[in-house]
Order: sequence, then C-alpha cells, then structure tokens
Amino acid sequence: MSQLSAPPSPGRLARALERAPSLLRENRDFRRFWTGQTVSLFGDQITQLAVPLVAVLVLAAGPAQMGYLTAANLVPYLLFSLHAGAWVDRRGRRRQVMIAADFGRGLLVATVPIAYALGELTIAQLYAVAFLTGALSVLFFVSQSTLFVSLVQREEYMEANSLLHGSRAFSYTGGPPVGGLLVQLLSAPYALAADAVSFLISVIFLRRIDPVEPPSSTDERGRVVAGARFILRSPVVRASLWATATINFFNFAFFALFILYATRYLHVGAGLLGAVLGAGAVGGLIGSMLTPRLGRRIGVGPAFFVGCILFPAPIVLVPLAGGPKPVVLAMLFLAEFGSGLGVMVLDISIGSIFAALIPHQLRARVSGAYLVVNNGIRPLGSLFGGALGSTIGVRNTLWIATVGAVAGFLWLLPSPVLRLKELPEPDSPD
Repeated sequence: MSQLSAPPSPGRLARALERAPSLLRENRDFRRFWTGQTVSLFGDQITQLAVPLVAVLVLAAGPAQMGYLTAANLVPYLLFSLHAGAWVDRRGRRRQVMIAADFGRGLLVATVPIAYALGELTIAQLYAVAFLTGALSVLFFVSQSTLFVSLVQREEYMEANSLLHGSRAFSYTGGPPVGGLLVQLLSAPYALAADAVSFLISVIFLRRIDPVEPPSSTDERGRVVAGARFILRSPVVRASLWATATINFFNFAFFALFILYATRYLHVGAGLLGAVLGAGAVGGLIGSMLTPRLGRRIGVGPAFFVGCILFPAPIVLVPLAGGPKPVVLAMLFLAEFGSGLGVMVLDISIGSIFAALIPHQLRARVSGAYLVVNNGIRPLGSLFGGALGSTIGVRNTLWIATVGAVAGFLWLLPSPVLRLKELPEPDSPD
C-alpha cells in the first residue's frame, strides 16, 4: 500500500485532537451533542433549498402557494411556543423530547421523497410536512436551552455557544452548494433524504449522552405564562427581546425584497448572488471565532450591544450600491460579510447571557415566550416589507428597513445590558 493511501497513524490523530478546542477534547457529552447538531444543521440547509425547489419544479407552485409554504413552517412558533415551554418544564427529560422531535422530523421529511417515488406527492403534503416539522422544532428548541446548561459549565458558555454557532455558519457555507449538487444529481425530492438522515444521526448522538438535567418544575401557578412574566420582569431579557425583535422585524422586511432588488435593479445574476450570500457565511465563521475573545475584552453585555449594531448596519450598503458592476458587487459582499459576522456576535453573546441568567425551572417557558415574539415577528416583517415596497418603491423600503433594524440597539441603552462585563448570576424565578 502506498504512503498516500495509508490510514492516518494514531500519532497523527492524537495531534489533530490536541488542536481541537479544549471543550471538544475534554467534554465527551458536549462533543457528541455538538457533532450531532453540526450534521443536522448541515442537513437543514439542504432542505431549505430543496423544499422550495420541490414546490416550484415538481408541483408548479405559484407565489401564493410559496407564501403559504413559508408561513406553514413559521406558524407553530406563534401557536405552540408558550404551551410547549410549559409542558417541557413540567415534564423534564429534555433529552428525550429532543430525540423524539428529531426522530419525528426525520420521518416527516422522508415522506416527501417516498411520496414522490410513488407519484403521490402534493402541495398539501408539503404544507403538512412544513407545519408539523415546525411544531416539532418548537419542542426541540425550547428543550435545547436546558440541555445546553446541563452539558457545559458556566465558565464554558461562551466557548460552547461559539462552537455551536460556528457549526451553523459552516452549514451556511457548505450546505447550499451540497444541496444544489444533490438536487442536480438526484432531483429535489430525493435530495431531502439527506436531511432525513441528518436528523437520525442527531438522534444517535443524543442517545449517546447522559447529562444530569435540572429537575422538572412543580410550580403550577400560571405555568403557561410564567416565562412571559419573567421576561417582562427581567430588565436584561426584556430589553434584549425588544432589541432583537425590532432587528428581526425590519431585517425580514429587508430580505423580503433583497433578492428582487439585487436581480432586477442591480442586475446581479443568480450565480453571483449565490456567491454574495456565501460571504455572509464566511463572516459568520469568523464572527463565531472572534466573539469569545471580544466578550473577554469588552464584556459580554457590550459585545451583545456591538452585535446589535454590527448585524444590521452593513446592509445599508445595499440601497447605497451603485455605479460599475465591480463596485456594486463589492458593496454587496461587504454588506453580507459584515452582517454575517455581526449576527454571530449577537447570537453567541445573548445566548451565553440567557444561559447564565434564566433559572433552570423556567428555562423552557422563557424560551417559548421568547420564540413567540422573536420568531413570530418575522413573517409580519416580510408582509410589511412586501406591502411597503409595493406602495413607496423597493429602494425606499430598503432604506426604511435598514434604519429601523439599526435602531433596535436603542432598547438596550436604558437597560443594564451595557454594564454586564461578566455573565450575570441566575435571576430569581419569582
């Protein structure tokens, strides 16, 4: 056997592991959890490309049907988040809930290529799959916040969040190209099989961890709305929610029109537009690596504040873009790169703050209440952007959306967030 084809020696593997982040080397349960989530996130990116292509190319969906398909996946966050959080906090056993949610999502996604192979695929089935996977995603995410703090120590929150969000950024970089290749080689419905498999891989890794979870909640007083009450009472969480919800509302108004503006008004082709969007993923990877260092240097609260500005501010370059094509492309690249970097600073910082601040017995309920507002506002922003763009023009709407998103940081100015140099102590649940 030649040297080129020989398997890597144990010494090489050991040296590779030595270069891995300490949290992955030393914490076996977190390493397994992170590995499963990395694979699952990669599969999600394939689905985000393949499902719309199934609707358009296989089922000849029109604009209204595409809108219904997007809404079907988002509506569960409005309908179920509060009750899901209360149920998970009362039931406990969050890892089991996440395993069931991943297994269910894998089976649901697998029904699409199966139905296509049998010649029975319909748009109604896509709506049902989108809605049900969205509902299971709610259960998964309200459980994840509690499982996370069961896997890592308080002083490791920033590093652990950085690794998880780095995986998300990596999935943005590699997922769409792989998804496009699978669609081209296999067709859009069969490409979804890759995401079904990724959910099952996540199940395997979740079954191989055994963290000591916090006890379930026994407090029945207003248990459904307890998470919302905690948000309203906590000045840090309340201000953070208003800031991120404001940014999300205007950002989704912006992105409802971005592709239309880039292609029709700036005359950017589909291939170049894909490369532009890829710049955001590269910025996200860099942001995930820089955020822990930034938090140590300026404080975790100021880092979140910086993220709330750095995430939306670069997109001002989009309505500003003009002139020769290289200049336009450079401005779009910078906008996506800077925004991708900023969203990682924002997400990692606030995720670490919430992990430290929210008491265990309320964690799923707070996550559920937060999702209702933060995710529920997104389709409203898209509708606002589309309606305003039809009324005052696309470019004018992009300016309003950009300024509105940047203004989200104003909610943080009167709050204690800027004074958080270190992770806060857990707040009282009462």
